[in-house]
Amino acid sequence: MVYLDYNASVPLRPCAKEAMMAAFAYEGNASSPHKVGRKLRAMIDGARKNMLGRLGAKRIIFTSGGTEANALVLSNFGDRPVLVSTIEHDSVLKGAVAPTYVPVKEDGRLDLEVLEKALLSFDKPGLLSLMLVNNETGVIQPLQEATFLAHAKGWKVHTDASQALGRIPLSFEDLGVDMMTLSAHKCGGPVGVGALVLKEDLHLQPLIRGGGQEYGMRSGTLSTPLVLGFEAAVSEALQEETHASKRLREFQQKIEAALPQAIIYGKGAPRVSHVICLGMPGIPADLQLMSFDLKGVAISAGAACSSGKMKDSHVLEAMGVSPQDSRCAIRLSMGWKTTENDVIAFIQAWKEICEKQSLKEAS
Repeated sequence: MVYLDYNASVPLRPCAKEAMMAAFAYEGNASSPHKVGRKLRAMIDGARKNMLGRLGAKRIIFTSGGTEANALVLSNFGDRPVLVSTIEHDSVLKGAVAPTYVPVKEDGRLDLEVLEKALLSFDKPGLLSLMLVNNETGVIQPLQEATFLAHAKGWKVHTDASQALGRIPLSFEDLGVDMMTLSAHKCGGPVGVGALVLKEDLHLQPLIRGGGQEYGMRSGTLSTPLVLGFEAAVSEALQEETHASKRLREFQQKIEAALPQAIIYGKGAPRVSHVICLGMPGIPADLQLMSFDLKGVAISAGAACSSGKMKDSHVLEAMGVSPQDSRCAIRLSMGWKTTENDVIAFIQAWKEICEKQSLKEAS
């Protein structure tokens, strides 16, 4: 099977699996005061220190994933204004209480002029939540510019950077945001662990209460294998980011050049190299997915999928794409295991599906 659905989940990196297996050799609870507990705690502390160093940050809270990290942030601003972009992940759009939506332009980038006006429309500061890289189109958002505008008005800024880790240079300090969400399985780590990176002077009220772990902001026994697998994946992803980005950019360009009849969404904006959101006019995305699957190619739709049911993409809608075209959009996403043969297989499958549909229409 040719796997081209890295934005859904990146295959587990060998280094992450190795780190996890090493941690499984130790039994116990990292919160216990005895020798075994202290050993596990030392392993987690070492992983935490390494991640902070690589991310240019001072504090990190481990969670069950990106969704929980987003929920932790949003739950602390229920009584204050919240601004979110119209292209955020559902965990932000559905997690925010009565948010105000800031639109994007046709190229998929946040409209900074509208943002500035929105910031001025409130009599007290709140939270701006803006993703760094869109999960459907790969469009890179003007996060630093938006953060500057928000901070000038006294607002806090949160970014979901789950799709940015290992794809573009990533430094918490350089971004200047107050909080940043990460997800392990989006960079080749294990499913079931994520993180919220935040400034040292911030304290959030916990969603999960109990033993007071994670600086009192997220109770619960930490899984040492998951944390160590997460750290190993982050380290490798950040180390190889430049080389990987160059390699995947060549694949991205090869695909887009080979399919001139395809509609490439977000092409006019800065994009990460591993994602292509493309439309095959006249052929619904669900039909494309089944056709690609039968040809041994795993991709996903531009539209989100919930419980197996397709729905229109709120991202493409926000970009002004018609419902008819949006329903014909698919998403291809690549990563560390993707080969040129995978790319060739996708191109061939796309052409065959398109040609079959053209012959069907002609008859």
